[in-house]
Amino acid sequence: MAVKIRLARRGRKKAAIYDIVVADARSPRDGKFIEKLGTYNPNTVPAFIDFNEDKAFQWVMNGAQPTDTVKAMLSYRGILFKKHLQIGVAKGAITQETADARFNEWKEAKESKIEEKRQKAGSEKEAKRAAALEAERKVKEARAEAIRQREAEKAAANAPAPAEEATEAPAEGGEGESTEEQA
Repeated sequence: MAVKIRLARRGRKKAAIYDIVVADARSPRDGKFIEKLGTYNPNTVPAFIDFNEDKAFQWVMNGAQPTDTVKAMLSYRGILFKKHLQIGVAKGAITQETADARFNEWKEAKESKIEEKRQKAGSEKEAKRAAALEAERKVKEARAEAIRQREAEKAAANAPAPAEEATEAPAEGGEGESTEEQA
């Protein structure tokens, strides 16, 4: 019986979440499986991968063949590197302590890279948000300035005309009355 480590889909339409499972190669994708190792969510940045590394390592060492996607995940989390080191220990090329030290060193470096990637994604998201808010503020100020100019133009158009008539009318009326009084 050929055993594969593969993904089983779940989740709603266009928002898939996958289970990482160990299954017989002949069983359907979402069908019967031997053991569930964890979950994979590609909808986040970076993608969320959570699985039992000890069980995955055990299955890989026993000959389970991962699919291409799962192989990339196992490599990303260091399971395949751990297998490589363990084969070296079995052949006598290195000691178990050396293998563990190399794996722990690699794991710390990888975790720091992942954390940097998360922070970078968060800072980029925050920068985009700040830029959008700044652009929105500028548009708001431009609209407010346009409204102020329109109001000033209306006030200027309405205010001088009645003021001029008011100043001219009494002067004309005053002259008219004085001329009539003189006659």
